[in-house]
Amino acid sequence: MLIKQLSVFMENRQGRLEEVSEVLSKNDVNITSFSLADTSEYGLLRMIVDNPMRGRNVLKEAGFSAMLSDVIAVKLPHEVGALNKIMKVLEKENIEYIYVLATGEHPSLIIKADNLESTIKNLKENHFSLFGEEAYTINNK
Repeated sequence: MLIKQLSVFMENRQGRLEEVSEVLSKNDVNITSFSLADTSEYGLLRMIVDNPMRGRNVLKEAGFSAMLSDVIAVKLPHEVGALNKIMKVLEKENIEYIYVLATGEHPSLIIKADNLESTIKNLKENHFSLFGEEAYTINNK
């Protein structure tokens, strides 16, 4: 199961993150998780939102460089060593990045891998639960 991630490439300057969050907020798009990576001049904001298409469209209309990509959301059990178990399963996958999404009853890992199908197969074969878009649609949009 894949979910859509909204990514925004933006200048690394004061107030820019607030501008992105304001555009989304004014357009009724809820951010359920985000990760921000930056350099001295630019930043890459990755988000899971409840309405990815609307989020991308309103950000583009506001002049931001926004795109959607597929990622995996895997349930992260509340137990010692859970992250390590997932990492062992994925040790041969080429993982580009991972960040945590804490929404609802269970946290999950958002995973971007070179081969999403292989990664999903590997996780399912090892009995990890994957989430789809419905898990992050807070306002039933």
